[in-house]
Amino acid sequence: MKNDSSGLPNKKYFSISEVAELCKIKTHTLRFWENEFKELKPLTRKGNRRCYKKEDIALILQIKTLLYEERLTISGAKKKFLNKEEKQENKVSADLIIELEDILRTLKNS
Repeated sequence: MKNDSSGLPNKKYFSISEVAELCKIKTHTLRFWENEFKELKPLTRKGNRRCYKKEDIALILQIKTLLYEERLTISGAKKKFLNKEEKQENKVSADLIIELEDILRTLKNS
């Protein structure tokens, strides 16, 4: 099977053992992270078999970097993800306000 530009095999879903091997993490560590990080929610199939997407793998690699390379605690890594979410929400809110102001100006000028 060929790899895509990210270096991952070119397939849609990955099993927990495949992800563990790709990310060099034990399967029990992945299950633990699923409980700790609400952002990490792989699909579950019949028999509670986990199916990870490439986005899940990217998130796992981010978590691994925060914990193992930046040496953050679990709670420190969670705070980083919360801060990132808040920034994204603030950007969406700011974009929405700009759009609404444009609509209001258009209506006033009509």
